[in-house]
Amino acid sequence: MSSKTLSRREFLSAAGLAALGAATACTSKSAANTPVPPTATVISSNTLVPPTATVMSTNTPVPPTATVISTNIPVPPTATVISAITSAPPQSTGAKNRVLRIAHLTDIHVLPDKVATDGMARAIRHAQNQADPPDFIVNTGDCIMESLEATKADTEKQWDTFNGIIKAEVKLPIYHVIGNHDVWGWARDDAEVKNDPLYGKAMAVKQLGLSNRYYSFDKGGWHFVALDSTHLPNAVSEYPYIGQLDIEQFIWLGNDLAAVNPQTPVCILSHIPILCACEFFDGENENSGNWVVPAAWMHIDARTFRTLFLKQKNVKLCLSGHAHMYDDVKHLNVHYLCDGAVCGAWWSGAYLDFPPAYVMVNLYDDGTADSEFVVYT
Repeated sequence: MSSKTLSRREFLSAAGLAALGAATACTSKSAANTPVPPTATVISSNTLVPPTATVMSTNTPVPPTATVISTNIPVPPTATVISAITSAPPQSTGAKNRVLRIAHLTDIHVLPDKVATDGMARAIRHAQNQADPPDFIVNTGDCIMESLEATKADTEKQWDTFNGIIKAEVKLPIYHVIGNHDVWGWARDDAEVKNDPLYGKAMAVKQLGLSNRYYSFDKGGWHFVALDSTHLPNAVSEYPYIGQLDIEQFIWLGNDLAAVNPQTPVCILSHIPILCACEFFDGENENSGNWVVPAAWMHIDARTFRTLFLKQKNVKLCLSGHAHMYDDVKHLNVHYLCDGAVCGAWWSGAYLDFPPAYVMVNLYDDGTADSEFVVYT
């Protein structure tokens, strides 16, 4: 297994304990053979890049340079701009001012395994100890390795591991979103499990200390909406979930956005991407002769979001995870960022060329945002 990275389909098709065992085997076998990059790598969507930057690590001195791949500099669409920097992004650019800096950690997939626990702790420390530190942390789900088919006991052990590291390491405010692998029992055909009061999302809500599975809050002049994007499967899904909002939640979302001052920029937080490009390449999705992206990969109700966002024009940014890839899409004045995975390929290296990482997101008072993909290993 150390010679082959798990694909998403292979991982999702594995049963609860088998999935945990496979992940543990991958981490234990591949850790010794996976080269650790000597420097931090930053992939940035900044439009202005200062001449110097430092990416901080808590344990190891960082070499004086980091690599930045910038995607928003006005160049032909096929060109790639690469520049070396040695300083953090500026706090203001022209007439706009930065009002918030977020560390976006997603798809941690922790389990009681040394590679996973050490990696999660290292990512948190690295983010909090940047030279230009974040104001708070956003975790957009898949906190634990797997609970869709895992037993209750195994699921609770994973949550104990996750919460133990959060308590020991997190020094900043943190906001959580539920991921599909945080949902307990949906893939188990067991009446006893389905009758358990913690079945489904109830266990994640309890473990994450949430008052509800979706909620909103205000910070730094922005309005944030945390969504529950994991829905029971439709008739054609091969997985025990799809990306979709239930009717109750969509009604709540519309009312929540309508109550926000139209001049206040809005950031939507979801686990499953509302819109992204990278999922086209997550598997051989073109084999039928048409592009077919599963509803479990990306929100099947994206068109409904599109209609809502055209009405609520202050929705400016959507942050997600799930894909384990970094993706930056702009559509109709909404910026969609899919921000990789802390675990990479479930703690067995890079996933589709994206190593374990987190993303720093800078938010500005004019409703714009930019981001940096930070490899913390």
